[in-house]
Amino acid sequence: MLRLLMLTAVAAGTGACTNLDEKTFDRIDASAYYESEENVAGAVASVYSSAQSGMLEYFWYLNEFPADQIAWRTWNGGMWGYDEAEKFVLSTQTWTSESAIIKSAWEHAWETIGLCNNIIYDLERIDPASIGMTEAGFKSYVAELRTMRAWCYLNNFDLWGGALPLNTTVTTDIPGSIDPNFDKGCEKMWDFIATELDESCADLTAEDGAGATRNRMNQGVNRMLKMRLLLNSEVYTGKERFAECATLCEDIIAGKYGKYNLAADYRDIYSINNQNCPEIVFAYAMEVGRLTNNNRNTPFLPYNYDEMTGYSCDQGGWNCTCLVPSKDNTGTLITTSKADGATTACGSTGAKSFIFDYGDKLGAPFDRMNDADIRKQPFQCDAAGNWKGMFFMGPQVNYDNGSPVLADADLQDYQLIYVDQVGTFTRINDDVRALEPVMSPRWGMTNSGYRVAKYPMYPASTGLDWRDADQVEFRLAEVYYTLAECRLRAGNANEAKTLVNSVRQRYYTPANVSVTEQPGPGFTAFDLDWMLSEWGLEFLDEGRRRRTDLRRFDKFTQGQWWFFGRTNEVDRQMPAKRDRKYEWYPLPQTALMVNPGLVQNPKY
Repeated sequence: MLRLLMLTAVAAGTGACTNLDEKTFDRIDASAYYESEENVAGAVASVYSSAQSGMLEYFWYLNEFPADQIAWRTWNGGMWGYDEAEKFVLSTQTWTSESAIIKSAWEHAWETIGLCNNIIYDLERIDPASIGMTEAGFKSYVAELRTMRAWCYLNNFDLWGGALPLNTTVTTDIPGSIDPNFDKGCEKMWDFIATELDESCADLTAEDGAGATRNRMNQGVNRMLKMRLLLNSEVYTGKERFAECATLCEDIIAGKYGKYNLAADYRDIYSINNQNCPEIVFAYAMEVGRLTNNNRNTPFLPYNYDEMTGYSCDQGGWNCTCLVPSKDNTGTLITTSKADGATTACGSTGAKSFIFDYGDKLGAPFDRMNDADIRKQPFQCDAAGNWKGMFFMGPQVNYDNGSPVLADADLQDYQLIYVDQVGTFTRINDDVRALEPVMSPRWGMTNSGYRVAKYPMYPASTGLDWRDADQVEFRLAEVYYTLAECRLRAGNANEAKTLVNSVRQRYYTPANVSVTEQPGPGFTAFDLDWMLSEWGLEFLDEGRRRRTDLRRFDKFTQGQWWFFGRTNEVDRQMPAKRDRKYEWYPLPQTALMVNPGLVQNPKY
């Protein structure tokens, strides 16, 4: 029942300036609304609608664009997609407290927390028996709200650290930062989230393996949130807790908090009926016309993706997002053609590799994948809905008739050929930056960069809408990788390899699975650099790269990939090692102006 209610619920918004509470002037007594369990379930369902609205978009921006795998790049001489640099500043780590996306993320950050506070306040004033509910069932709903609230706070904590306010009550007061000292604030926020999760876990339902709770906060989600908190404890508080984290991982894998299993076929995780996948611990329920936000494929897709996939709908592609390139812009130029025979450069072959020629341990996500990996191929889906591959790459052709798909802007009417590079190969205008070996995302073209299709795009002949696939947020593979990292940090590289291979063996045929006994492209040992790379490959485009990976390995501002320190940008210096202030996001200037109790993050 709750899944259906989730699909129809409308989230109640709250103030955007850290007023975490809905301001009501004529509050109706809770008992007048909550007359049955159905009413309670409907109220709780509204929280999920609110959460997916912000988390699936703005938190994805802030965790992927500044990292080493996905970039927001412009095209047509830097004119298209720039959008007043709203997202471009993320991909170049040049944001400020006035950046629009940070402001929008902040405004969305508090909506779900305020809604949880309001509903918990109401439920605490109701006698379960008076509405025909058991005490245990009633507590389960409250625990669901507390776990969701803790998840929201953890997401905010990842971005803004100890400068955050904390409020769990319904009040007209506007709270300031949890502590004026940033480090003390981090400790207090960590303690609050840990306590909230521990206190609510036992009252939650454990997944029984039938999928009844995969769209709800359950014990598995609760413990995975605690796992993330422990894994990143050193980033948050300066105190590492890897041993405790490892013990929790073992309990989750053993089934103590629900029945889960790794998927033998990775496509089950992302396909249309993925709510039945045993690996999924939690996914946002999605259904076109009821509850659908931007599917994570959307930012990668061109405007004419319907020609490439055979499916057309009212959700347009953005054409601004691509994989961080694996190659520089040297080599032999390749050309693309128009129908009249005209040609122009659109990329090159034989270019230098950021892995093998530059020696980068980060970035280059496509070339990081082993060539035997079954995901490393062009995306294809037939009329029966059978699909394979995970990338839009190379020449694009019309799904229905095989004719060339044509590009726009700087390659107007030329065949669209995606290249694993970012650069101004056409040199079409005087105001276009001349082609250089390494260029920033400011100087891409419409065909720059491979595109990700992690969720399948079904053609119209299947009768399936690709936007109906639930958006996965927690899955068992993360627990295996977390345990692997804990083992590696404890000095057991062989066990770390075994745990990672228990997941990634599904990406190889029996004839090729032996390649997992080697670290992979660019690595010679099963060390921390290898572990960080494996995190990126397994969770590519799942909104986590900055948050739980680069920060923990101290690579977010100190690591080298792609253009940082290699471009000749006159108007913006982008050194290989960026200022550590960018490891946390600044509080938006607008929030500081209206809430004098907030204390800005250090160095901003």
